[in-house]
Amino acid sequence: MRLDAPLSKYKKHNVLIMVAVFIVAGGWFYYDGYHNPTFIKKHTVDGRPDDTLKIHLYGFPFLLAAGVITLFRFWMIKDKKIVADDTELKYEKLTIPYDRIDSIDKTYFDKKGFFVIHYRDQQQQTKTLRLSDCQYDHLPALLDHLVTKITG
Repeated sequence: MRLDAPLSKYKKHNVLIMVAVFIVAGGWFYYDGYHNPTFIKKHTVDGRPDDTLKIHLYGFPFLLAAGVITLFRFWMIKDKKIVADDTELKYEKLTIPYDRIDSIDKTYFDKKGFFVIHYRDQQQQTKTLRLSDCQYDHLPALLDHLVTKITG
């Protein structure tokens, strides 16, 4: 049986809200800095722009670039997911066979929404992986599946 835990809607919505804020703020700065005569007049001293007008004149490209970069980042992570099949757990580029998982600490799962997997890597070094329900949906089912696979 295969279980997927896709990237959470919470995370996706937050990234899209950030994109909207960057683009709207960039448009607002552009309008105030170049097309709003009352704003320009108010923030011009002796024919030179004051600090507020300078921020609006030179800051809008950075805000628009931040919006585009954040949108590109969203496009890169929108299909991320954790996959637990019959033999292993796949998280991004990490593959953890169930026989290498030493323990799962689910102490804070009910209260804070995360659990920690303690496992051994290829060199037999102990590593940890923290999975949070703020990042991925369907984690309770994934946790139950992992516990059943580990305990046998």
